[in-house]
Formats: sequence, C-alpha cells, structure tokens
Amino acid sequence: MGLEEKLPSGVLLTTVEKLVNWTRKSSLWPATFGLACCAIEMMATGAGRYDLARFGMEVFRASPRQADLMIVAGRVSQKMAPVLRQIYDQMPEPRWVLSMGVCASSGGMFNNYAIVQGVDHIVPVDMYLPGCPPRPEMLVDAILKLHHKIMNEPLGPKRVRQLAQAQADGAATDLHVEMPSSVRVDKAARAAYERAAAERRTGQFAIEQRGGNAVLLPEPYVRSDR
Repeated sequence: MGLEEKLPSGVLLTTVEKLVNWTRKSSLWPATFGLACCAIEMMATGAGRYDLARFGMEVFRASPRQADLMIVAGRVSQKMAPVLRQIYDQMPEPRWVLSMGVCASSGGMFNNYAIVQGVDHIVPVDMYLPGCPPRPEMLVDAILKLHHKIMNEPLGPKRVRQLAQAQADGAATDLHVEMPSSVRVDKAARAAYERAAAERRTGQFAIEQRGGNAVLLPEPYVRSDR
C-alpha cells in the first residue's frame, strides 16, 4: 500500500477523533433491509462484481442491534413507516441512514396517500442517493461520500461547539468537501482537487474536469448595476 513510505521512522501521529472516525467508517455494517426494486441493486453491490467487502461492509446484519447503517432501498409505505422507525431505534449509536433511490428520498412517482413522501419524515437521513433505481456504482459512490462525512464528524458535544465556533470565526481549516470517487483514484487529480478545496474553488475544478472553460462567479454574486 506504500503506507510505510509516509511513516517517518515508523511513527504515525494522529488524534483520537480521526482514529475513532477511521474505525467507524472502515467497518460499517448495513442492516438487512430492503423495501422495493432498489434492494436488487443493493444486493448486486454486495456481489462479486462490485464487492462491498473492500470497504468492510460485506456483512449485512440480520439484527438491527448489530448494524450501524440503514440503507432505505425503495419506497416507504405508510404501513411500513412505523416498522422502519422501530428498526432505526433498535440500532446502536452512532448510526447512519442512506436514502437509496428517488422513491425513498421524495416519494418518486408515487405521489399518493399510501407512500411517505420522503423517508426523512421518519428518520434523519445522512446521505441521499438519486436514481430510479440507482446503479450499484452510484451506491458505492454514495457510500464513499458517507465515509467522508463520517471522517469529518466531531467527537463529542464539546468538539461540536468548538467546530461551530471555528466556522463562525472563519478559522476552520478542515473543510468538509466531498471528493468525487473518480477523482479519488487518480493521484494527480486528487492532489489538484485538494488544492482547489483549500482555495474554495471546487466548482471551478468540476468545470475544468468536464473540459469546460467557464469561470464561476464569486459567492455571493452581486450585480454591479444594482
């Protein structure tokens, strides 16, 4: 892996927060929970072609007591909503929810009385995944983005207050920027993305990656003729 090249004299220093978050994101155990056609794509993601085992997620737990990730794969009916909430309440902290597909995220094509118009009415959602149904590659990308979110989560209420104060003062150095998986695998593109994130121009970086030459306006944009 080349990790030994980054360790001067075999010593690696880190913080408890980064170590704990690393262990959490490296051992997510999803609950065995599927509602509709999106669950077929979720099963395919765990199969050999896409292999969730590379992320330590091959164990779909049959008991919510042993799971920390709920992938809501499919539409949520009004009758299923209390069951979904009960399963979520039985999951130990910390726990995360990934809303898979447009039906789970917003009700999708089922705009009627029988379907919950967004699972965030029932449980808090950490990551939304669009698509009808989303392909396994999209689910893997959403999981990688969830990994990034977990790695940047504060540890404890005191740390939450410190980060909120640092962001209010403009002194927060660890920017929460979701790196695209296509960029993450390319060392040169990843280094360029990290530089763009430090300079707060990830939008411009995305345009350049697509071969465009547009220039993003600074935020907030104020017209000079007003």
